[in-house]
Amino acid sequence: MNDGVNGVALTVFILFFLAVTVMGFLAARWRKAENEHSLDEWGLGGRSFGTWVTWFLLGGDLYTAYTFVAVPAAIYAAGAAGFFAVPYTILVYPLIFTFLPRLWSVSHKHGYVTTSDFVRGRFGSKSLSLAVAVTGILATMPYIALQLVGIQAVLDVMGVGGGENTNWFVKDLPLLIAFGVLAAYTYSSGLRAPALIAFVKDTLIYIVIAVAIIYIPIKLGGFDDVFGAATKKYTDKGVGGLVPQEAGQWTYATLALGSALALFMYPHSITATLSSRSREVIRRNTTILPLYSLMLGLLALLGFMAIAAGVEVANPQLAIPQLFEKMFPDWFAGVAFAAIGIGALVPAAIMSIAAANLFTRNIYKDFIKPDATPAQETKVSKLVSLLVKVGALVFVLTMDKTVAINFQLLGGIWILQTFPALVGGLFTRWFHRWALLAGWAVGMIYGTVAAYGVASPTQKHFGGSAKEIPGIGEIGYIGLTAFVLNVVFTVVLTFLLKALKAPDGVDETSPEDYTADAGDPGVEVELPPATAGVTH
Repeated sequence: MNDGVNGVALTVFILFFLAVTVMGFLAARWRKAENEHSLDEWGLGGRSFGTWVTWFLLGGDLYTAYTFVAVPAAIYAAGAAGFFAVPYTILVYPLIFTFLPRLWSVSHKHGYVTTSDFVRGRFGSKSLSLAVAVTGILATMPYIALQLVGIQAVLDVMGVGGGENTNWFVKDLPLLIAFGVLAAYTYSSGLRAPALIAFVKDTLIYIVIAVAIIYIPIKLGGFDDVFGAATKKYTDKGVGGLVPQEAGQWTYATLALGSALALFMYPHSITATLSSRSREVIRRNTTILPLYSLMLGLLALLGFMAIAAGVEVANPQLAIPQLFEKMFPDWFAGVAFAAIGIGALVPAAIMSIAAANLFTRNIYKDFIKPDATPAQETKVSKLVSLLVKVGALVFVLTMDKTVAINFQLLGGIWILQTFPALVGGLFTRWFHRWALLAGWAVGMIYGTVAAYGVASPTQKHFGGSAKEIPGIGEIGYIGLTAFVLNVVFTVVLTFLLKALKAPDGVDETSPEDYTADAGDPGVEVELPPATAGVTH
């Protein structure tokens, strides 16, 4: 790493950052809303995005700065076990093909903005809706923080902010500026801002990966030398390897499956999905999004290249920024750093909007101000999106970075527990609302307690996301174990509650709602009385 500031790389980084900042503010005029005081417009982009925009938005949403940094970092530290991210992104697309179009259809029909809106409408339970909303917000907060960690890592490698002994304000000023800009254009333009910026972000990432996968191995003597250096490191240190070790295969498989089930439970994934203009857009996107999995596989190889390049870092999250600085000319290192930085801005914006929508629709409107007007909903959502980003910023500036990473792992365990209510509800009304709530609580408690008991060489608690599976004896992903317990409790309690004839909630949906498309006769967004007269 340079002893001082890498001026060339920093200049290129700033130019790209300024460009996307301008785009962020101009996005308010792109597909200009007929009524800006509507959560459909600010929080879902008017539900107007086609295949191309949705593809970039979902890609920008799911493949974040953290992905860019953390996946090859896992390979760098632990070998091929870190490749679990590739099969899980392959598994997820056939899975979402079965349920996302149904969610889009029923949400369009009834004007649902969040998953909690659907759960409340399907099961007639505000308590269950609240549980899903709180889980979504809790799981999203550390995810936003990790995007800011990605920006901070890039700034550190470029030498911006000074050393560890520098005054805290001077050191964190660049991050504060980036946060301020992100907050401003998200508040102004809503979901349109990250949708527009996603074009730049993904183009940069594809360019950087294409160049890196060809240029860096050539400089290192070819892939034989790359894999040879990686094998030597793993052999010498007795960790990892070029294939997952037998003892870790259950962990690998359960982590891949559990992560696939959890990915589209996150609020930001659903927000990007519901912004699409038709059911067919969602179906098409599930078939072309796997192109990002190809990119991810190539991206993961950078972890091996960092080893071959002799990158030595105490924090594996810095391995790829260090690799780029070491191997690329300064100007292209700036392009790569801009890809990572912008790769943080897009998902951070979507995540903050998604969390704000959950609070507004399923806490503020359901429990605090039921008669809130569309304008009031939009105003509250904008303010909460700012508070969410402030919370993430405080999290990053005051806590150790490993804490943020571990909370993100915990977020994956938590968000998976909303799967039975959301996906189960899209296909059947058989589950009882109280059983779903109890199953959710069991999964949340078990997952949190189990993760708390996992130690690592550097931490006594929350040191990882894998633990022995009860009754099997193999080490597996805690989130998947908690999910199985969740489902078992839900099924057993449903039988019991139905036998006792416990009162069930009212289902406001009908079977045809789940296959309706925007162009179907009679299919219009149903609005509650408070939204009458608002154009969608």
